[in-house]
Amino acid sequence: SSVLENSPTGTVIAVIGVKDEDSEVNGEVRVSLPEGLPFRLEKSFEDYYRVVTARELDREAVAEYNVTVRAADGGSPALWSSAVLALRVLDVNDN
Repeated sequence: SSVLENSPTGTVIAVIGVKDEDSEVNGEVRVSLPEGLPFRLEKSFEDYYRVVTARELDREAVAEYNVTVRAADGGSPALWSSAVLALRVLDVNDN
């Protein structure tokens, strides 16, 4: 997928659904993104999260991101899964 470099903060990049069929604590899912990326997670509703821009993007600095979304359950040991979102930043003539 792609996003314009001048997209405002809070632009939705992806919507992700997560679900664990276990009960109680074992069924609780924690979703995370790596630190340092210009994206954040927002809980949308129930088992859905949005990946949104957390700050301005600069295509001249970084043209592509591989954003790894990780989901882990509350079991012991925790089971986890991840998915990679490939995101291309599109240039806007800013000169």
